[in-house]
Amino acid sequence: MSGILKANSLVVITAMALSAGAALADPGHGGEAAYGKPGDPKKPARPVQVVMSEKDGKMSFIPDRIEIRRGEQIRFQLRNNGELDHELVLATLEENLKHAVAMQKNPDMEHDDPNAKRLAPKKAGEIVWAFTKPGEFDFSCLIPGHREAGMTGKIIVK
Repeated sequence: MSGILKANSLVVITAMALSAGAALADPGHGGEAAYGKPGDPKKPARPVQVVMSEKDGKMSFIPDRIEIRRGEQIRFQLRNNGELDHELVLATLEENLKHAVAMQKNPDMEHDDPNAKRLAPKKAGEIVWAFTKPGEFDFSCLIPGHREAGMTGKIIVK
């Protein structure tokens, strides 16, 4: 009986940990968040290339400011040109700052969320996102120390 109880406890703890991680990286849980919702890869999307890199102690996204029309779907074409892993996490500034604190405690946390993508050096990936609401939103690399080294950007939805 105690073996079954231990197994059930492990399942509950694992489920709680997984749901907590999902809540941090994807506050909308696949639905609509303050900054929009996951896009439909089968529908047209404006491509926006974003390059991740580090040089001379500074880490960056190029571009670090993107203007978007409300209702527009964007296909972020991500490329890590650096020598380190980098990620792009799209959220509100408040959500990304809160998520950054969680990442400090768990630096190897990886995201499998529609608003986030982690890339190894010299790798590429994409995020398709529909911006349904106007406002200013954040994208950051939340690997500990990267945001602080300059790896952050702003999305303005008009």
